[in-house]
Amino acid sequence: MGAAGGSGMLVAGLLWVALAAAVTDEPPTHTLAEVLFCQPAMPSLGLALAFDADQLFWFDFPGSRWTPNLPDIPPWPSALETPTELLLDATLCQDVRRDLTDPLTGLLPESKGIPVADIFPVRPLALGEPNTLVCMVGNVFPPAVEISWQLDGVPVTQGVTHTHYTPTADLAFIRFSYLPVTPNAGDVYTCMVTREGDNASVIAYWVPQTPDPSEVLETALCGAAMALGILLGLLGIAMILAARRSAYG
Repeated sequence: MGAAGGSGMLVAGLLWVALAAAVTDEPPTHTLAEVLFCQPAMPSLGLALAFDADQLFWFDFPGSRWTPNLPDIPPWPSALETPTELLLDATLCQDVRRDLTDPLTGLLPESKGIPVADIFPVRPLALGEPNTLVCMVGNVFPPAVEISWQLDGVPVTQGVTHTHYTPTADLAFIRFSYLPVTPNAGDVYTCMVTREGDNASVIAYWVPQTPDPSEVLETALCGAAMALGILLGLLGIAMILAARRSAYG
C-alpha cells in the first residue's frame, strides 16, 4: 500500500499480513502482523513482526538476519521465511514502488500521518535518582522520522537509543526513544520529532515535579484519619468484650 504526492514519488510500499485469532468466544482479538515497507526515504527498507502493538522481531537487512526485540525471545526458526526469500520480497517491493511512482504521481494525494509524541519516566520519579525517559511517538506514516532530545534547550545525544518501527493496527507505525537521566528540580526535557521535507516539528516536554505540599498534607491526613478509625474500632470491640465479661462475671 502506498501513496504518491506532489513530490513525484511513491512514499511507501507496504505488504501487510495479519492474522486475527480470538482467545475466547468474546472480543477482543489479538493480531499478529508482519509488515514489509519500502520507500525513498531512510530507512529505505523495513520488516517487523508484531503481536498487537508489541514488536517481537525485526529483520536486519544489512546483516540478513532476524533480530529479536527482547533477549528472552526464542530465535527465529531458520526454516521459516529464510533471508533469501525475504530479500527477494524486498526487491519486489522496491520494483513495484518504482514502477508505480511515475503513473501515480500527481493523481493520488500523499499519505502522511501527523506524529503524536509523549514523554514519561520508566520508574516513579525521585529527584536526584537515575531514571530513564521514554519518548513514545505514534501515528507515524511514512516510517521516516528523526527523534532528538534536549535538556534546557541544549541537545543531548549521550546514551540515547531508538527502537525500530513497530506496525500498528491502523496501518501506521510507532517508535520509541530512550534517554537516561538524573532529573533535578527545574529541568526541562524536550523530545523533538522531525521529518525530512516538513516545515514543522512535533515537540513534547517533560518537567520533573515534586509532589504538591497540599497533596502530601491531604495524604497524611487521610492516613491519620484511617489509623484513628481503626484504633476507635478496636477500642469499641475491647469495651464490648469487657462489658460481656462483667455481665457473665
